Amino acid sequence: MPEPIRIGVLTSGGDAPGMNAAVRAVVRSALACGAVPFAIMEGWQGAVDGGDRIVEMGWTDVSAILDRGGTVIGTARSKDFRERPGMLAAARNLVEHGIDRLVVCGGDGSLTGAKIFRAEWPGLLAELVDKGELDRATVDAHSALRIVGLVGTIDNDLVGTDTTIGTDTALHRIIDAVDQISSTAASHQRTFVVEVMGRRCGYLPLMAAVASGCDYVLVPELPPGPGWEEDMLEKLRIGREAGRRESLILVAEGAADQEGNRIGAQDIAQILRDRRGEDARVTILGHVQRGGTPSAYDRWMPTVLGFAAVQELIDGKADQEDHIIGVRHNRVARIPLEEAVKRTHAVADAIREGRYDDAIAARGAGFTQTLRINEIMSSPPDEAGAPEGPTVGKRIAIVHAGGLAPGMNTAARAAVRLGIGRGYTMLGIHGGFPGLIASDVRELNWAEVDAWAFEGGAKLGTRREVPSVEQLYSIGRSIETNQIDGLLVIGGFNAYLAAHLLTSERKRYPAFRIPIVCVPASIDNNLPGTELSIGADTAVNNAVWALDRVKESAAASSRCFVAEVMGRYCGYLSMMAGIASGAEKVYLHERQPDLAAIAADAQRMTESFRKGRQLFLVVRNEQASPRYNLEFMSRAFEQEGGGLFDVRQDAIGHLQQGSKPSPFDRLLATRLVYYALKEMDEQLAAGTHRASYIGFSSSYIGSHPLEQMMDNVEEEFRRPRDQWWLAFEPIYQAISWQGSPIEGGLPVIDA
Repeated sequence: MPEPIRIGVLTSGGDAPGMNAAVRAVVRSALACGAVPFAIMEGWQGAVDGGDRIVEMGWTDVSAILDRGGTVIGTARSKDFRERPGMLAAARNLVEHGIDRLVVCGGDGSLTGAKIFRAEWPGLLAELVDKGELDRATVDAHSALRIVGLVGTIDNDLVGTDTTIGTDTALHRIIDAVDQISSTAASHQRTFVVEVMGRRCGYLPLMAAVASGCDYVLVPELPPGPGWEEDMLEKLRIGREAGRRESLILVAEGAADQEGNRIGAQDIAQILRDRRGEDARVTILGHVQRGGTPSAYDRWMPTVLGFAAVQELIDGKADQEDHIIGVRHNRVARIPLEEAVKRTHAVADAIREGRYDDAIAARGAGFTQTLRINEIMSSPPDEAGAPEGPTVGKRIAIVHAGGLAPGMNTAARAAVRLGIGRGYTMLGIHGGFPGLIASDVRELNWAEVDAWAFEGGAKLGTRREVPSVEQLYSIGRSIETNQIDGLLVIGGFNAYLAAHLLTSERKRYPAFRIPIVCVPASIDNNLPGTELSIGADTAVNNAVWALDRVKESAAASSRCFVAEVMGRYCGYLSMMAGIASGAEKVYLHERQPDLAAIAADAQRMTESFRKGRQLFLVVRNEQASPRYNLEFMSRAFEQEGGGLFDVRQDAIGHLQQGSKPSPFDRLLATRLVYYALKEMDEQLAAGTHRASYIGFSSSYIGSHPLEQMMDNVEEEFRRPRDQWWLAFEPIYQAISWQGSPIEGGLPVIDA
């Protein structure tokens, strides 16, 4: 019988929130596949040192680490590993433990070291045989080293993957801090300069600037030229005159001017003191950005990546090109390591050589677009620079409809500022479509929406009612009375249905012959044409926060906790919250459980408690089963337990809709509205009146005809026919419950 595959996992370089989720996934996925996992403590230095720094891992060794920041297996920047003797020692120690497959989680330096180590592996083994430190039979059994990289760095600076492990959490930290700084700055009408991480990449400061509404941002990819100080001061002055009480400037730690002179937070504060006589305050966030509990995304996505890495090591070819497992448009992607590192280093070369457009383009279309969006969003209207063209002066109305979603305010704010930037007059309809019926419509200005992006709820209000046929006449009159030239509908499924109704009645009501564009905003994430809706990320974070508290409350006793989350007939919230919280079982409407399945789960649960389990977390989609509700499941588990453990139940409820929108939802709302207004602009310029909805998917971001909406929907359950996240089911099964068979694999695309 052949020896089982042995897989090592290490974290190297700077720590990043989410590394523990990746380690946990690698260990448990390896066990589920019949492999033997090892943790290499303290990164590459642990491989060099060997001994008790290479530790075999079991299932429970990675319990209770999912919500911990940093990395429990340690990390270090190893000087020894960079030299030949260190690599020789690392090779010997790995082979002595039977390890010839590695998952390496770190930045581009760590991954480059991994690439060199793999290339040197045959020569290292040959030298160890010559020295008599390894025998030929052992070396022949491990003649090839296979490595898969996971990118763990908060800077998000590796070109090729959309996001890296830790970036989302770091952005959460920055936004939390800037939101709090903003409130104290507004109280005193002060300017704050905030320095954030980003030595060679401006992702964090740029995204934070858009998500928090900063006035000015400095990033490494776009060094300012001569006179930038005056440009900054003028922008701050215009902002104050437009009604802002505070001024916020974000600067990357690696920011410099075009001559290479570093621009730090203190330098900017000194400019403000010298030229405006203003006592600007400086905050340097530092390592707080890398610490603390990882966000929901930095739990579930590293879990997915860790599973995919093990899948690659077990199923891939021994002579396969070095690659990393990254993310492309919500899909797990196989990315050539050498190309990614080469393109990453090319960004620094482009900046040094003054090719700033090339540096920005290398960061991707999203980065380039966000720079443009930030410029518009942070610039108050200026008559001297007013836009021109046939669409200037058109009156665009914003209406919310459907259930509340965190980020609706962000979308409305973005619509007002981007719309004014295009020369539109922006109108707000208060109270959803009933407000339009009542003609509760008024103009919105640039300053009025300043703080909307950071607040939960919906300033314009939202209602679930879909207009009746009898109300269409009143809606048409209101559109005519208020001279509405285009309608921007931000909301959930009922919002889409209402817009669809207006579109279908255009022959009877000429007033509806205007561009109508829907923007998806729903915590259920159940809208057609888009893989992510505004509010869903915040809802997942809220649910995970609640589930963390639930687990803490159950830690002192033997307990099964059954938690019900929202989502109606769409299980997105349940699946993602279940993976991110480490739930042992998730019930979805898409995979409706029957009585036999519930009974089998109850028996397995009971057996696990007999073996010493203290906590069992079950997450249930609110519509998982029309017959077996929350109370039924709880009683079934309690009955089967026979007093071995107690059972508690809770419906998490509307806290999933509350709180400020997450950074991701702020950015998503802004980008989707940007595309919605682009669609509106094209139609107004062409004199057409298409109805459409904006979608965000793995291959496309843009508009779809609203008339075709129902072609992409399971109408009975009000959810898309194709739900991308269901592909994660095998992952959840593999890492949640010891002994669960892996049913199917995870699709991995070649980037």
